[in-house]
Amino acid sequence: MRRDGLTVRGLTVADRTGTSIVDRLSLRIAPGEVLALTGPSGAGKTTVLRAVLGALPAGLTRVSGEIAWHGAPVRAPRRWRRRTVGFLGQDPASALHPLLDARAAVREALPGAVRDAGAEERALAAVGLDPAEIGRRRPHQLSGGQAQRVALARALAADPELLVLDEPTSALDPAALALALQQVRRRRGDSRSVTLIVSHDPAVVRELADHIVRLDPLGRDDVVLRTPILLTGGEPAPGGKPMPSGMAALGGTAAPGGTAAPGGTAAPGGTAAPGGTAAPGGTPVLEAHGLTIAQPPGGAPLLSDADLTIAAGESVAVLGPSGSGKSTLLRVLAGLHPAERGRATVAGQALPWPVAERSPAALRALALVGQNPLDVLNPARTVGAALARPLRTLRGLPRRAARAHALHLLAVVGLPAELAHRYPAALSGGQRRRVALARALAGDPAVLLADEITAALDARTAAQVLDLIDTLRHDTGLAVLAVTHDPAVAARADRVLRLEGGRLRPRPCSHDRRPSLDVL
Repeated sequence: MRRDGLTVRGLTVADRTGTSIVDRLSLRIAPGEVLALTGPSGAGKTTVLRAVLGALPAGLTRVSGEIAWHGAPVRAPRRWRRRTVGFLGQDPASALHPLLDARAAVREALPGAVRDAGAEERALAAVGLDPAEIGRRRPHQLSGGQAQRVALARALAADPELLVLDEPTSALDPAALALALQQVRRRRGDSRSVTLIVSHDPAVVRELADHIVRLDPLGRDDVVLRTPILLTGGEPAPGGKPMPSGMAALGGTAAPGGTAAPGGTAAPGGTAAPGGTAAPGGTPVLEAHGLTIAQPPGGAPLLSDADLTIAAGESVAVLGPSGSGKSTLLRVLAGLHPAERGRATVAGQALPWPVAERSPAALRALALVGQNPLDVLNPARTVGAALARPLRTLRGLPRRAARAHALHLLAVVGLPAELAHRYPAALSGGQRRRVALARALAGDPAVLLADEITAALDARTAAQVLDLIDTLRHDTGLAVLAVTHDPAVAARADRVLRLEGGRLRPRPCSHDRRPSLDVL
């Protein structure tokens, strides 16, 4: 049998209107090689992965092109995926069965021949998870980073011939990131392994990829090659134009949000009060006192007797290792997770738990953008309908006015109006994240709770989203509490807090307001 690896020839994918999402793309990955797809949000990277796997969502069609594995066209993609492929998607928590604990989820991916007593424990430990503690948890008991690592362990468990990873590190702290990269790096040079990755993280791409292909629907910097030849014969780039003869190196790409926009990060009016979680000045808009959050059975509290105050227009970033309780803190404030003790107010309105007991004013004043946009986007509703609903229910707009304002919200977050007619499954991960942000802004909140707001976004789009939030802070007094592993997000915050071991403590901001990775 020939071992040519994975070959894609002339791949074109279109939506229902006939618009090409991917246009005549060709690429080849030889055994032992890693190829990375990069490019702006919406350029078609995830669509390429799903087309390769024969698993395009409803509304997208492979118009032309051939997918070949070791020289033979893939005729039965479902059987081929089952025998050959390990896959990690952008929304790993959605892919984990809600009734299976982490150990069972990994065991399910193992072929019978390798299901020995300790196989799933070894797979979890390889990505830095404690099998005894994490192995018993179900998806709803995992943090975003933990869920991503469980899904990665599941994808790697059977040592697949083809590994396909879509933003595999978007929710990982630096320690977990290093372990994940180590596991993928082991495959390089293995004559029976082929790896295809989508990533917006330049460091991940530089660390892992033998070849780099940049997709850009605008036709700029269409392909970036690390080696002299990847696509032979002058294959057309996405958009149908010939490949440029001179290729720039990806190493020159700037990190997301490297420098804050002018006026974007006004320094706080003073230092934090003792305990570090009090607003340094201005009118408090979000206050929490004595907040205690329990952990899944058997663990220490995620948060113990914490106080937090945020002023109007202030931005506070919360850092900490994966699983420390950062996302749970936001969910508690949003009323989606109970607090064991404590009280909180927003804009003078009490925040009882659960959310059903909150007043309409409190519901309008606080908006959450969670890690997984699919949690708030109904798969049976179009983007336009998803945005119009909070405009009607929270702001009382008539149906026609709500539809018109939904298009305005899309423009605010940098998305074209035609996306209003699409369903969530037909959007890229970055587009879904921006739709979720637009939905959160629909109620004109006083406080935005942002959980990994720049995850799955390319550098330019991430900077634009952060610029938008800074503008809203300074123009409308929007307060922001952001959970992040992204140094660019933390660099723009007025204050940085660290949550670890059940304690919420201040982290000093450096003079240039760019915290180093060791604080994340």
